[in-house]
Amino acid sequence: MTIQSIGVIGAGIMGNGIAQVCATHGLEVTMIDINDAALERGMDTITHSLERMVKKGTLSQDNLAHAMKRIAVSTDYHKLVNLDLVIEAATENQSLKEKILHEVDSLVSKDTIIATNTSSLSITKLAAFNSNPERFIGMHFFNPVPLMSLVEVICGLQTSTTTRESVIAFAREIDKHPIAVKNAPGFVVNRILLPMINEAFFVLGEGIASPEDIDEGMKLGCNQPIGPLALADLIGLDTCLAIMETYFNSFNDSKYRPAPLLRELVAAGYLGRKTKRGVFKY
Repeated sequence: MTIQSIGVIGAGIMGNGIAQVCATHGLEVTMIDINDAALERGMDTITHSLERMVKKGTLSQDNLAHAMKRIAVSTDYHKLVNLDLVIEAATENQSLKEKILHEVDSLVSKDTIIATNTSSLSITKLAAFNSNPERFIGMHFFNPVPLMSLVEVICGLQTSTTTRESVIAFAREIDKHPIAVKNAPGFVVNRILLPMINEAFFVLGEGIASPEDIDEGMKLGCNQPIGPLALADLIGLDTCLAIMETYFNSFNDSKYRPAPLLRELVAAGYLGRKTKRGVFKY
């Protein structure tokens, strides 16, 4: 199956990034969110991102204009009916994703591939809410989507080979590097990454070093481009906590216990860059 038309549900940081990448690679995109204000914020983010690319010389002004014209926005799920691929990119919340995916399944063509952008939730479990689970798959894009080349392609127990091959081909078409992984909590990258971030919060909470020195230590000692605490702020502390809770509940292993300081910061509403305050202030 050749994928030409894309639906993206969610105009937040992941959704607008996916929409931008698809549009700049010549695909028609429909971006859906719950209200016009959310869609306007998403389009503003895309505009500013593309304008930065023009300033850097990686995108022409004409291509910017063409990309923006390829993105339609709506609050109406019926706009997804005849699309080749719908990617759900809502908040990392099981019940919310189930609700959205159930609605999408009831509207789209039986030939439409439905994907979820998730970093930790079970593809097999989410596929069970689909009337045709063979066409359901996971696509884990990484933040920021326009800059990060990796996409984890996750098959549930029900996902067909045809669906997997179509999605892998689509990822390559938009210049992403897909890796095929099995359905398991955290898949590959976040299974390794999030416990490291969580451990940084244990170290910080125990007063072993300052946030700045923890991050500098990991950057200089492990050659990481960004420290784990700054990365947590970029991801969103609420998202980090949700993922660690998923691991803890799934594996029933204390090594995945969320750090108390991480819980405390989320409870205070200090969620990272998106709230202008997390471990660091912005």
